[in-house]
Amino acid sequence: MRARPRQKPPGEAAPAGDAGGRLAARLAGLGGRSRLALAFALGFAGALAHAPLYLLPFLAVAFSGLVWLLDGAARRREVFAIAWFFAWGHFVAGFYWTGISFFVDAGRFGWLVPLPVLGLPAGLALVPAALLTLARALLWRGPGRVLVLAIAWSLAEWLRGQLFTGFPWNLSAYVFGFSDVMMQPAALAGAFGLSLLTLALAAAPALLPERAAGHRGADALLAALALMLVGWVGFGLVRLAGAGNETVPGIGLRLVQASIPQNLKWVEEERARNLLRHLELSSGPGLDRVNVWVWPESAVAYFIEHEPARLELLRRLAGRERLLLTGTVRRTPPEQPLRIWNSLLAIRGEGVVGTYDKQHLVPFGEYLPLRNLLSRIGLDKLTHGQVDFSAGTGSGLIEIPGLPPARVLICYEAIFPDEILRPGAPRPGWLLNVTNDAWFGYSSGPFQHFVASRFRAVEQGLPLVRAANNGISAIVDAHGRVRGSLGLNEVGVLDGGLPQALTEPPFQARHGLAVYGVLLALMLGAAIALSSGRTRA
Repeated sequence: MRARPRQKPPGEAAPAGDAGGRLAARLAGLGGRSRLALAFALGFAGALAHAPLYLLPFLAVAFSGLVWLLDGAARRREVFAIAWFFAWGHFVAGFYWTGISFFVDAGRFGWLVPLPVLGLPAGLALVPAALLTLARALLWRGPGRVLVLAIAWSLAEWLRGQLFTGFPWNLSAYVFGFSDVMMQPAALAGAFGLSLLTLALAAAPALLPERAAGHRGADALLAALALMLVGWVGFGLVRLAGAGNETVPGIGLRLVQASIPQNLKWVEEERARNLLRHLELSSGPGLDRVNVWVWPESAVAYFIEHEPARLELLRRLAGRERLLLTGTVRRTPPEQPLRIWNSLLAIRGEGVVGTYDKQHLVPFGEYLPLRNLLSRIGLDKLTHGQVDFSAGTGSGLIEIPGLPPARVLICYEAIFPDEILRPGAPRPGWLLNVTNDAWFGYSSGPFQHFVASRFRAVEQGLPLVRAANNGISAIVDAHGRVRGSLGLNEVGVLDGGLPQALTEPPFQARHGLAVYGVLLALMLGAAIALSSGRTRA
């Protein structure tokens, strides 16, 4: 059999003296383990553009390098291997924090750490690898291949949010979480639309050698992306220039962050002490300005509805004038088959006046998929107890007299852009996110979680109130601006008003993925048009 000759890189050759052209040719010419190792390293580096580091240039280095590596791949299996190693590295760096939760009960789960740290990223990497392989085979010519890469990776992010209960973590748009201005177009295009544009910008430097070679298509695309970036910034500046700072009259919030270590949260002799800690923080100075307390996920580590004495304690705390919103657990009455829920309760002097049960549960965290099979090899869910949590139902709204209706989001429910508003449900007045990120220690996970929740505020035009056991707790307005926050592992309270929701919901809130679909179509059309450009005379 004759060896198949290596394909010529799809980009125009750069002048011999052009450093970018030499680098592009060198990367395209790599083979074997060196190429795969570089792909992994580039993917890993690209993830460092996310919170908390925000090393934005690394994203451009990563995706431009990926374009050049794919240029040099002659066979589909080579394309798949490059794309898979890149995605694997990207997800190892971005999702490593998932493994920290396995050390909370290291005796039972420590041996499983390689599964979330290496195995989960390896599995998730199959989706972008498959789409990039398809894209490389169908439309990888000329400057338009930069847009093809953006489309393929962006669609992989959307699919990652749909498959196997979904995990749309670290969408590419979130690299702009450090900038209120850059977040604003999410009100128009959503996180998926901004991710598509972000990826096109990140891969754009791969066209510089072609521009130096006189390729008209490269000139046109780089100019179009530069204009798009200017428009992006301009839109953000104009939108924030018209943003106010109004709050809902008569509402004084106190967010309580007790920072209870996860390994002490469910210890029998610690639970009463943990509850007392929340009570003490809630009752501190400035109480005359507070009429709504917000405690984080599972702050009350009891089945409080079945414990009259402890429920009475919380009722007295609230009294007639105040409301306590707290994360807790619920169960069926003793005479019924046992079911439990991860819940939020609204408690006033008269008792429990509102309930929300978490609807989107975490696999392996709150329930064990394929329990009958996996339990035989020693697997179980990470959370306390041997019974899987049940999923709640309904609109997700909790309506309490005196408060605007709230869309409750427990823990990672806030990372799903298309699950915030249920079809047919009325628009809420605010987003209430209670979470417990103590599972993940001082890692990038809690920072990235906070960024994702802020994007939901921008997309929906709704304020976000976020109470986290160990941080980051915050009050965020309807433009995603942080009005006040408590940092990771701080102990304390955050007092403030409830920002007003926007009078009219943003385009994204009204039309969902419509703009994202239009952007995909436009970008695909541009990629086809640019697939056979010519050099300048």
